[in-house]
Amino acid sequence: MSTKEPVVLGIESSCDETGVGIVRGTQLLANAVSSSMDEHVRFGGVIPEIAARAHLEAFVPTLQQALDTAKLTLDDIDAIAVTSGPGLAGALMVGVSAAKALALATGKPLYGINHLVAHVGVGVLEGTVLPPTFGALLVSGGHTEILKVTSLTKDVQLLGSTIDDAAGEAYDKVARLLGLGYPGGPAIDKAAKDGDRKAFRFPRGLSLPKFVGSAENPGKHRNNFSFSGLKTAVARCVEHFEAAGEPIPVADIAASFQEAVVDVITSKAVRAMVENNLTTVLLGGGVAANTRLRELLAARCASAGIALVVPPFSLCTDNGGMVAALGAQLVADGAKPSGLEFATDSSQPVTQIVLTH
Repeated sequence: MSTKEPVVLGIESSCDETGVGIVRGTQLLANAVSSSMDEHVRFGGVIPEIAARAHLEAFVPTLQQALDTAKLTLDDIDAIAVTSGPGLAGALMVGVSAAKALALATGKPLYGINHLVAHVGVGVLEGTVLPPTFGALLVSGGHTEILKVTSLTKDVQLLGSTIDDAAGEAYDKVARLLGLGYPGGPAIDKAAKDGDRKAFRFPRGLSLPKFVGSAENPGKHRNNFSFSGLKTAVARCVEHFEAAGEPIPVADIAASFQEAVVDVITSKAVRAMVENNLTTVLLGGGVAANTRLRELLAARCASAGIALVVPPFSLCTDNGGMVAALGAQLVADGAKPSGLEFATDSSQPVTQIVLTH
C-alpha cells in the first residue's frame, strides 16, 4: 500500500444520500451519489426508516458505479473509510455494515471516521492547499458549527455550534410555513431573490451583549447559534397576515428570514476567525450552496483579510468523496485503522476524528 498517495474507498450514509467515493492521495477519482430525497418530500423531512431502506437498495449499484468511474476493482483499493457518525442511527448502520463486510472480504484496513471532519477534509482535494491551521464553518441540515483545525487528522476543536435547530432545519421549517415545500434551503433561496431582505427585522439569536460578552470576557454563547426564536418570529408574522385576511408576502419574508440567518452565521464565524488568529476559513455543508450565505461571507472575509475556501457544490453536500479524502489523509499520516469492532455513534463529537479500537 502506498502511504503517500493511498487509494481509499469512502462510504457515506449518515442521512439520505448513499455516497461512494474513491480518492488517490488528494485526487478525486470517483464520487457516486444516490439520493432518496424524493421519497421524503411528501413527509416534509427525512424519515429515518425510509432512508435506511434506501441505503440498502442503493449501496451495491452506487459502489459499482464508483469503481467503474475510477476504472478500478476492489483489489486496487488500499483502505476503506466509512462515516461512523454523527447521523441517523439506522442509516449509519447500513453504511458501516457494508464497509465492514467489504473490509472483511478484501482484507483492507477500515477507518470509521467523523462525518463533520470529512466535510472539512474535502477541502484538500483537487490541488487545494490549506494552511497548517485554519478555520471551518459547517452549515447543513443537521449541523451549524465553527471549527478550528490544527491538524485534519489529529486536532479539530469546536469553537461554536447551534444550541437548537441547525440552519438547514430552520430553512425547512420556515419553507413549510410559507408553503414552499421541501427541501427548504433551495426553495427559500429562490423565493428570496424576488424579496426585500429589509422588509422585516427578524431576531438574530444569541447576538445581544449578554450572550456574546467581549473578546476579553466572552459570554457562554459568543460563538453559538440559535434559530428557534427566529423560526417562531416568522410563524407569528405569517399568522398576522393570515388573521388579517391579507396575502402573505412570501418573497419578502423569505428574504428577511434568510438575511437574519446568514447575518448571524457570517458575523459570528468571521469574528471567531479573527479572535483565534485564523486567516483561512473553509465553508462546507449542504447550505454552503446558498447564494446569499456565500455572498455575505465572502464580503465579510474580504473586509477582515481572511481567505475563503469553498469546495465545489457537489462536494459540499453529503458524499463519499469527502469520506475518502479524509480517509486518505489518515492513511498518509499513519493513523491506525479502526478494525471491525467499532459501533456507530449518532452523536460522535467533532473532536473524535477517527474511531480507535
